[in-house]
Amino acid sequence: MKALLLTNEYPPNTYGGAGVHVEYLSRELAKLIQVEVRCFGEQFSETGSLKVRGIPLSGKEIGAPKPLHSVFGAIQRDSDMCSLGVDADLVHCHTWYTHLAGILAKLTYGVPLIITTHSLEPLRPWKREQLAGGYDYSLWVEQTALEMADAIIAVSEGAKADVVRYFQVPEERVHVIHNGIDLNEFQKVETYDVLTRHGILVDQPYVLFVGRITRQKGIQYLIQALQYLDPDFPVVLCAGSPDTPAIAAECKEAIETARTHRGQIFWIQEMLDKRSLIEMYSHAGVFCCPSIYEPFGIINLEAMACEVPVVATAVGGIPEVVVDEVTGLLVPLDQQTEAQFLPNDPDVFVQDLADRINQLMRDSELRLPMGKAGRLRAEEMFSWEAIAKRTKGLYEQMLAVD
Repeated sequence: MKALLLTNEYPPNTYGGAGVHVEYLSRELAKLIQVEVRCFGEQFSETGSLKVRGIPLSGKEIGAPKPLHSVFGAIQRDSDMCSLGVDADLVHCHTWYTHLAGILAKLTYGVPLIITTHSLEPLRPWKREQLAGGYDYSLWVEQTALEMADAIIAVSEGAKADVVRYFQVPEERVHVIHNGIDLNEFQKVETYDVLTRHGILVDQPYVLFVGRITRQKGIQYLIQALQYLDPDFPVVLCAGSPDTPAIAAECKEAIETARTHRGQIFWIQEMLDKRSLIEMYSHAGVFCCPSIYEPFGIINLEAMACEVPVVATAVGGIPEVVVDEVTGLLVPLDQQTEAQFLPNDPDVFVQDLADRINQLMRDSELRLPMGKAGRLRAEEMFSWEAIAKRTKGLYEQMLAVD
């Protein structure tokens, strides 16, 4: 059996959870079957049963407005992905950026189409700020691909419910296979190089946020919550890759305002490498994930594997990862509308977020056992080896039907 995985992100061009997912899934699947990855970029490698091929832009000038460049770039690369030829038994797409390639592969080469939904476009209306009219394309191509896919993988039960709710897809066509974690890589370390480099005290637990500057990740609510946190707690924000210049400016202004009220706010804007990120997790007192939409939340799993308790919003797939009062604390988020995950009362949500962070940061006897429990849950539930085996099983099922 050979699977062709199509993705926007792949190392070294990884900026989100989808890229992390494809990196580890492809590596584990290649121990079981032949795997080819085609991604946006210029990578090329062949190691055993795993082949990786980056698809660069053609070099043609894109004269459309800047917000549309990523859309037309994706269309261009998707066409190139398929025109190279497909000798795989099935194609497996990740994120809307490659859905057109999946559609073309299914129609022109007659192979089954499998799609993993890392997020859903109807639940990310703020993407219009980034893509302008390209958001209408992402909505259309996602709907078209999902409704013609032979199988859909949802990364949580919550994500499955969203797929069935928003698309004309039979429930039996949607299969839940969670994200995973490399437990050998993600584990607590005792080094302090990164902390020292950024001026962070090595003997004081801190509140940690890791994520892109985007409305989805809810960083704006965490920054607002800083005014309610105990002033002695250091706060480390590993936040970069803003969706738009406007949201970057908003974030900068909010952090500068917060700094007028409290000290020890460390804002790290560059993307940290994996070793540095693991060190950041390892010495945090609490990891905070204030996302307003999160189909799974692999970032929480990374923190748990490094023995850090999590304070997170109780949305999407997060409650399937973070067990309230066992591996961390969950913050309820009342939804304002069906299509947008927004708090009815942002002030109440911000205060609740701060209260739960304070609760854990003040009480090491509560915090430390939760960190240990998080590591144990990661070990028992979320190994990539098991996830790859389940994915291979779904492939076999699709080919048997075909």
